[in-house]
Amino acid sequence: MSDARPISEHWFHRLKSATRDLIKVCGGVIRAGEIAHRSKSEVSRWQSVTDSDVIDLAAAIALEADCGMPLVTTVMAELNGRRLTDEVAAQSASSLLDRHADVLRKSAETATLMARALEDMTITPAEAELLDRAASEQEAALRNFRAGLAAVRGSGAAHGAAPVGGLRAV
Repeated sequence: MSDARPISEHWFHRLKSATRDLIKVCGGVIRAGEIAHRSKSEVSRWQSVTDSDVIDLAAAIALEADCGMPLVTTVMAELNGRRLTDEVAAQSASSLLDRHADVLRKSAETATLMARALEDMTITPAEAELLDRAASEQEAALRNFRAGLAAVRGSGAAHGAAPVGGLRAV
């Protein structure tokens, strides 16, 4: 093992550990070699802490695609001060936040119209029509928000889902 590693001992061991886990999840050294198109000797060196060889990017991508778990990619992201999130879950949470913001916006619009209508302590038929339209939009926004909540209840949490597909570094 060389003293001049491009990464610290800590990260070297984290990468080796993630590689070991990835190879195990993919069915062992022989199967991982077949998936990555590498020899079993090379695959064995990737997971051995006594060998300075580390898994290459193409092999990590192939193995992670096979098992659906970004084990090595997660370590590489963390090494660079990033973390992986599930894009679908993030979009779901973002969608829910957008829907909630829409409810609040429509509520504020209705409240503003009501305040203007009550300036003279009289609500005219025209003001009632505007208020009814605003209330209808507020009601639609609330229904949309509730539909988003129902989707979360039906499919699980809207954040940090299982590490499969659609992952991005943040």
